[in-house]
Amino acid sequence: MTLEINSSLANVLPSVQEFLRNDKQLFIDGQWVDAAAGETFVTYDPATGQPLTSVARAGAEDVDRAVASGRRAFDGEWSLWTPAMRQRLLFRIGEAIYEHAEELAQLEALDNGKSAGVAQAVDMVWTAELFEYYAGWATKIEGRTVPVSVPWAPGASWHAYTTREPVGVCGAIIPWNFPLLMAAFKVPAALACGNVVVLKPAEQTPLTALRLAEIMADAGLPAGVFSVLTGFGDTGAAIAAHDDVDKVAFTGSTEVGKLIVDAAKGNLKKVSLELGGKSPQVVYADADLEAAIAGTASGFLFNHGQACTAGSRLLVEDRIFDEFTQGVAEVARNSKIGPGMDPTSDIGPLVSEEQLNRVTGYINQGLADGATALSGGRRHGEVGYYVEPTLLVDVEASFSVYREEIFGPVAVATPFNIDEGVQAAANDTPFGLAASVWSRDISKAHRTARAIKAGTVWINCHNAFDAALPFGGYKQSGWGRELGEGAIDSYTQTKAVNVLL
Repeated sequence: MTLEINSSLANVLPSVQEFLRNDKQLFIDGQWVDAAAGETFVTYDPATGQPLTSVARAGAEDVDRAVASGRRAFDGEWSLWTPAMRQRLLFRIGEAIYEHAEELAQLEALDNGKSAGVAQAVDMVWTAELFEYYAGWATKIEGRTVPVSVPWAPGASWHAYTTREPVGVCGAIIPWNFPLLMAAFKVPAALACGNVVVLKPAEQTPLTALRLAEIMADAGLPAGVFSVLTGFGDTGAAIAAHDDVDKVAFTGSTEVGKLIVDAAKGNLKKVSLELGGKSPQVVYADADLEAAIAGTASGFLFNHGQACTAGSRLLVEDRIFDEFTQGVAEVARNSKIGPGMDPTSDIGPLVSEEQLNRVTGYINQGLADGATALSGGRRHGEVGYYVEPTLLVDVEASFSVYREEIFGPVAVATPFNIDEGVQAAANDTPFGLAASVWSRDISKAHRTARAIKAGTVWINCHNAFDAALPFGGYKQSGWGRELGEGAIDSYTQTKAVNVLL
């Protein structure tokens, strides 16, 4: 099925229009192929609700094909590539992403709704940097020698050492909030270690993953090393349960993460999970209020609130609570709502009508429970999936808006008393992905960071990432770490070799 390109796309790059004009196929064994069952689905522009293009829908047979091609590559040509060869390949891919950053950002904006300018300046730059960062790791994955003493062989001489070896065929299942960036959290680390990858992007946002496959193929990637299977939850489930997949890496909701774990137990494949969050932002009265107001607002409004690390619980010292929340509400009210292709937009649409209904449902429930909206509180307009940036006060810890991940531009604010402390409130959640602390007293900030049970704690900032810093969660926010050296551990296995001399 070929769809007409909507006239509203006239201002995008010609290469983007051309990409959207052609139906999208699956990328398996270095070839573009239709789904075995011939099924397709449509991906939509969330700013207008209009269709963008038609995409192949992978099924279990396609998963089998992709995994088989990956196994052939892993056991064959790819196994002969030296670390230096993998390094050069990843550097070429990173450079190509820089070169195509504007095009990729526009595709992301059209498919996801996010700002094209932000996507180009943040998502694409960091995606390219991640390929370059793990390119450097390809030649630095080392074992070590170990002095051993075997108790039942006194006087014997030994030579013992360890090696780090790739896991094998890795399934990567990514969400729709940062589509290409979340692929880059997984793919380059896995390839640097010598693995092969079967990537399943979210059905709402498949386009940049498909464009990445084109870029990687042009960079010289051998057939079978990287496959892209577009589809729905059943495609991801088939990858997670496949007996010839050695590891699955998943980013998404905690509920689906638990299903991934259950599916993976058939062959006890390695599993890494980066899941949900309900991150607190702790604001002390001695904070730089101007910086903290702007920073905490950005902490829950960035990417329209569609971030697992969104600082959606503002825990504010009672002495400044009213002044501070009014300031944050003003920032929210003054944020310009509009499509991602408009460079003046601050807040774009949510990714889908389903997400729009989910977010507005939470807001309505919160208001019904007794919360007060200092800003927002409703849908914006009738075309596209927009929600007003919303700050709720008069919120109890039992409210669903306080306890559950909303994944939209919505935050709740509650006061705390300095004598009673904030540790209990900050940790009153099943999640533990991230948090931030705002204070001029650096000792107090460090003590608070130590007390918060989360994988990442920022001080006087929020959402400040780096490729070298490990990222992952405590509690129900996941298993394992991505980024930094932790990802190398995730995509390798350690073998011990002991030689009697």
